[in-house]
Amino acid sequence: MGATHRHGRHELIGYYQELLKFLTRATGDRQTAADLVQAAYLRLLDRSSAVEIQEPRALLYRTAINLSIDLRRRERVRQDELTSGLEAEEVPTADCPHEGLARDQQLALLRRALEELPPACREAFLLRKLEGLSHVQIAEQLGLSKASVEKHIVNAMRHCRLRLLDWNA
Repeated sequence: MGATHRHGRHELIGYYQELLKFLTRATGDRQTAADLVQAAYLRLLDRSSAVEIQEPRALLYRTAINLSIDLRRRERVRQDELTSGLEAEEVPTADCPHEGLARDQQLALLRRALEELPPACREAFLLRKLEGLSHVQIAEQLGLSKASVEKHIVNAMRHCRLRLLDWNA
């Protein structure tokens, strides 16, 4: 049993490049894929040495896919929290002229905050919020990784929210 077990663990090393390519295609980002592969290997290598790995390749892929799903869920939750925080900012309705003026002032402040952003960050944010493009579509259009697009959008929302809070204080 010990020899088979060791063989299974050594066999895992041969799947690194294959799994890296698979996850790079799946995530759209080589660095994220490399991090997921490393985490999958560590998780399997940390398993009890008394447990024989029957199907090392299948177990490695399943572990990496599960880690990828967990990562996407965490990113989605973080994105939703930031989006809801920005959308929850009090923006007056157009029910009366005073509220319309306040809304126009808020929009002017938002434009000013967007102008402070680096061009790629601003463009990613506008493509998402105004054009409704997905992160993958934005990445293709701007020639960036999906992870970079996500970071740009999160940074833009955070910047705008903080600037609006500062200016409205």
